[in-house]
Amino acid sequence: MSIETSIASLVEDQTGQPYPYRQVELVEPDWTRFPGWRDVTAEEWASVQWQRSHCVKNVKQLRELLGDLVDERFYADLERDQAERATMSMLVPPQMMNTMVPHETVAGPGSLTEAFYADPVRHYMIPVFSDRRTDWPSHPHATRDSLHEHDMWVAEGLTHRYPTKVLAELLPTCPQYCGHCTRMDLVGNSTATVDKLKFVGKPVDRLGSMLDYLRRTPQVRDVVVSGGDVANMPWPRLEDFLTQLLEIENIRDIRLATKALVGLPQHWLQDDVRAGVERVATVARSRGVSLAIHTHANHANSITPMVAAASKAMLEAGVRDVRNQGVLLNGVNADPHALLDLCFRLLDGAQIMPYYFYMCDLIPYSEHWRVSVADAQRLQHHIMGYLPGFATPRIVCDVPFVGKRWVHQLADYDTERGVSYWTKNYRTSIEATSADALTKTYEYYDPIHTLPESGQAWWAEHGDLDASALRAAEVAEASRRTAALQAW
Repeated sequence: MSIETSIASLVEDQTGQPYPYRQVELVEPDWTRFPGWRDVTAEEWASVQWQRSHCVKNVKQLRELLGDLVDERFYADLERDQAERATMSMLVPPQMMNTMVPHETVAGPGSLTEAFYADPVRHYMIPVFSDRRTDWPSHPHATRDSLHEHDMWVAEGLTHRYPTKVLAELLPTCPQYCGHCTRMDLVGNSTATVDKLKFVGKPVDRLGSMLDYLRRTPQVRDVVVSGGDVANMPWPRLEDFLTQLLEIENIRDIRLATKALVGLPQHWLQDDVRAGVERVATVARSRGVSLAIHTHANHANSITPMVAAASKAMLEAGVRDVRNQGVLLNGVNADPHALLDLCFRLLDGAQIMPYYFYMCDLIPYSEHWRVSVADAQRLQHHIMGYLPGFATPRIVCDVPFVGKRWVHQLADYDTERGVSYWTKNYRTSIEATSADALTKTYEYYDPIHTLPESGQAWWAEHGDLDASALRAAEVAEASRRTAALQAW
């Protein structure tokens, strides 16, 4: 269900409530329903090595897995998207793949086609060309690095955007690639539409530069350790970085960002990883530092017993909390029931705290996923009151040059043209001398197709930027960033 229909269709159940809460037992879908995994054993499924070596990386491998259960038109649709629209290459672990069409009956050739097209997890993990909008596939203001994180690098891969917090991108890879990735500028393999930037420095030098900056910047107390995904870093190297981080007196919070807790929970269930997390958590506790894990689930179907086991293992190893930062995506979770189903599945089934739902960022070819600020506000309204207050997620807009803002915090809103205006109460690392950083407004843009006819007509007249000029700007921006990287 999409945002255009979901809120209007809310009806009360027999209890008189618009949302009928019920406890749901987590179930691992039967992976043998797919022809390519018919003979896979439970022991193989639980193996992280097997999971990593059997990821779906291209259309050929998807065909080998699904066979003729999905019509040829779907594969052609996917091939066209890979050639013309995709900003992320395909990489889907079996665990994640198995949460697509989990309840459908296999009944011969083509029997899964329509369900596969409609599946919410497929919608963001394996986007196809027909998913994308043809009127405005990209917003005129969409950019590769939509949050300008690279502009705020204080060391290669270290973004200092908030006064007391930094983002440390340790590596540019993940165990799975989501189609809507906000870091599509750097993360993953190049695609037909995006030549990815690359880190220039050697990993040991980059991580050393990050630590040096944190040692000489006492106002930073909170480090998000991310990438990419920390699950793709060999554990001894990650543990060494975390150990050095814990030796810095001003660091009080460390958050490990990993989609793999949901997409590849087998990684976090490995004995050496569990033991390593316990060592780091023990040191963190002794020094009064909060160590948490932040994961990324967008739909209730992704929360299975294996995910719950990984979350439990991390909590037992000593992390303070496991939290979820999802992304609000049209066609995936942009309705109150889907959001609440996910939140309760996380909270009741896996001991994962619902934390944030980000509005999908202004990256190229993302308009079919994005919703308006007004719809995000309505969704926040409809999920209030069902969950405990401490577990009610905030829906936030990550405003360029500003940062996370609750969707009700906007300063002004032109609903006709879909332009919201935001203010902030701090300077980023690039605004130390800016006189108006705390007084001016910053703009965010709704998807054009959500606007009234008059607003769409305005953008049709003013938003059709010259394609060659846009391409030239992209090349110039990439060159500028490359030059900046080489200067480190």
